Amino acid sequence: MPLQLPPGPVMLDVAGTVITPEEQDRLRHPAAGGVILFRRNYQSPEQIIDLVASIRATRPGLLIAVDHEGGRVQRFRDGFTRLPPACRYEATGDIDLVEKSGWLMAAELGAIDVDFSFAPVLDVECGVSQVIGDRAFGTEPETVTRLAGAFTQGMRRAGMAAVGKHFPGHGGVVEDSHLALPVDPRPMKELEQRDLKPFKALLSQGLEGIMPAHVIYREIDTSPAGFSPYWIQKVLRQQLGFDGAIFSDDLSMAGAAYAGGYVDRARLALNAGCDMVLVCNAPGAAAEVLDALTDLDADPQRQFRLERMRGRFPIDRQALLASPEWREVSGRIARLTETET
Repeated sequence: MPLQLPPGPVMLDVAGTVITPEEQDRLRHPAAGGVILFRRNYQSPEQIIDLVASIRATRPGLLIAVDHEGGRVQRFRDGFTRLPPACRYEATGDIDLVEKSGWLMAAELGAIDVDFSFAPVLDVECGVSQVIGDRAFGTEPETVTRLAGAFTQGMRRAGMAAVGKHFPGHGGVVEDSHLALPVDPRPMKELEQRDLKPFKALLSQGLEGIMPAHVIYREIDTSPAGFSPYWIQKVLRQQLGFDGAIFSDDLSMAGAAYAGGYVDRARLALNAGCDMVLVCNAPGAAAEVLDALTDLDADPQRQFRLERMRGRFPIDRQALLASPEWREVSGRIARLTETET
């Protein structure tokens, strides 16, 4: 019988379109808590359904996630509705389409038994970022709040929890934290007046998850937000009252190297207050992190927060694709994205 363990604190990836015996062993490790899927894991809807089912059979209880925002960050494409980048919604003035796009994204993923997408992006684009850009819903906090809030409502209507990223805001730095460790020189007052506003607003609406940024806000703290007790415990938990799940950004990113080796990165992020750490594209490091965290004490509050991230509504894929709402919304999105390359 497969192991019936609660999810541990580590989210892993798998290399291909099927899981190998070695990967099955890693997924059965007590410290494993989830799997994040990438474009390399996808060939067709039928294949991804089989892959997800094999992960579920190997270790019931794992959370399964994907980055599926739309635009350039959408892992599954052929056989899925091609979603526009978030920046495209503002010009339409169609808040109903934004809500229904969130519903459609979540429903299509729910129909293959994926629990959640790491979405929406709550960063406010400042015109300088190499990695955010058109992934942001707008250049003003009020726009981001309104559109991301509608998108999140749609996700929730389809039974999917939302993860706002990248707290407290990645839009004001030039560097891409996949490649470097960005440093934001702005004071807290400026962040509060701009970047933090969408996070505060969506937290008040019941946001279930947060992903902190691999960014140093040097006027406030010397540690990147994802490794910072100040940002995670004092600001996010205490001042803002956030009681949802906190996921580290990928620990294999260059912005995470600040914390040392992979085990040091994982321990520092967890000690700072993250509930789950992501270790992607580095299977050897993932195995090392899993073994190092075997002694981690069980935390009932962490388990409760992670359980809230599970997909809530079973969705039959064929019934979804035949539904009037899916047909209507996918057609409207197709018209919006027909100029996208």
